[in-house]
Amino acid sequence: MMIQAVLGDPHHPEYGVATIPFPIPCDQYAHCMELLEALEIGDAVKADCQVQEINSFYSVLKRTEMLTVNVEELNYLAKRLDSFDTGEAAQFQAMAHKLELFELKDLINLTFCCQQVTVITDFSDLSAVGRDHYMNLHGGSAKTEQLDALDGEETARRLIESGSGTITPYGVVYDNGMKLEQVYDGRCFPCYFYEPKPITIALTSKVELEDTEHITWLYLPMAQEEIDRALQRAGITDSADVWLRLEDTQLPNEVDVLLDMEQESLADLNTLAQAAETLSSDDMKKLGAVVALAKPQNAEQVKNLVENLDLFDFAPGAHTPEEYGKYMIQQSGHFDYDENLDEFYDYEGYALQRMNEEDGMFTDRGYIAYKGYISLAEIMDDSQSNHMEMGGMA
Repeated sequence: MMIQAVLGDPHHPEYGVATIPFPIPCDQYAHCMELLEALEIGDAVKADCQVQEINSFYSVLKRTEMLTVNVEELNYLAKRLDSFDTGEAAQFQAMAHKLELFELKDLINLTFCCQQVTVITDFSDLSAVGRDHYMNLHGGSAKTEQLDALDGEETARRLIESGSGTITPYGVVYDNGMKLEQVYDGRCFPCYFYEPKPITIALTSKVELEDTEHITWLYLPMAQEEIDRALQRAGITDSADVWLRLEDTQLPNEVDVLLDMEQESLADLNTLAQAAETLSSDDMKKLGAVVALAKPQNAEQVKNLVENLDLFDFAPGAHTPEEYGKYMIQQSGHFDYDENLDEFYDYEGYALQRMNEEDGMFTDRGYIAYKGYISLAEIMDDSQSNHMEMGGMA
């Protein structure tokens, strides 16, 4: 938890308050919105939450107390700040103090440019101060030979003697010509990968121009309430009235290339992301092979395959019968392998016998075989549950 905020209705203090953690955990999002709704606050677009109290490592945020803010802006700001290291935290707080920033829009925009400034919190090591200042002036990176040739102490002395520093509770800050650019326009939050998500979608309204900058970013899976509020911020009333673009995924490439964003629904993409969210790296590789075998046509069919990965045997890296046989005998765990008897194993013969008895194929990722009792088409169309229900009735 980066921030804990006590929020209330500025027009009805008698309604009480709600204490909300920021960033709001995904599994608590709906509940937090219910708490705010009970106080008649928490609008997706309007600033209607009065900050009664705020507790955070970022003490500069205390200046937002008694201001009326938008809960989604506060949540986005918390996500941005949660990724900062100690140096970036000092840069943000010192510049927020120097520029006397209060509005969340300005504070959000500051998170995208505060890395340009230099903050001195310790004057005992001028060499380190000089190196940090040099890095700040060069976008946070420099070649090793440049740093080796740098006179850090002299660089720091020139900076200090310039007299351009401003004393703040967070250190002496030098703005280095930083400009507070409007990366966030007050409507659409900039793309920001706060945590790994299976699917990232760029969403735009069909009434906007094709090259519009008004993009809503969705990091799936998301709670339905969060999706609805994101659409509301974008001014979209019908989820079918949007263009979807696949921006990034953690899914195997075999899945990426089959998803047709002109045909997919946001609901199907979200359920696919929910199913894939807990997959391990090995599971993702297996899914790629399963997709190559089953040839699904859309996100819903892929989701059904994800939920039935245990119906497939996968030999990663096996591209010949002999390699498949070696994997099954040596690594699959189905056999007690004795390396002293290796020359007596007929790996290829064993593999060919298995392959004749199963529905499988070699893929770029290895050998994959389906071992279920209904067809792959029925698996992808989610007919397995129907079979089970009918069997139970019988």
